[in-house]
Amino acid sequence: TPNRSFHSVTAVMSLISGRTAVIASTARTGLAKSFRGKFNDTHGAAMTGHAIQHAIERAGIDAGEVEDVFIGCGIPEGATGMNIARNAALWAGCPVTTSGATINRFCSSGLQAVASAAHTVVA
Repeated sequence: TPNRSFHSVTAVMSLISGRTAVIASTARTGLAKSFRGKFNDTHGAAMTGHAIQHAIERAGIDAGEVEDVFIGCGIPEGATGMNIARNAALWAGCPVTTSGATINRFCSSGLQAVASAAHTVVA
């Protein structure tokens, strides 16, 4: 099924330095025209998995070290339903032990995902 929802994704790995969360790497999915663009038939988990894979590479770590993935996804229904964060983590090559959290806050989904990830690291 074509991906009919536009979603913003930020893949973030955080490191602990004392009690401070540090963004070590980020990546974003590409943008295209809704419903008729180049990515229309690309599944949301594949696109997001690609972004996670590149964020992991940029951070210089192994995918097996990723314990949790937070993804901001506005309108996570239809083809991008279920837990898109977990599905995308698996597409990115993370082990099946990697958890995923999909956060829907529409226009601020990515920002809320970063805040939630940081809170989890320092808590």
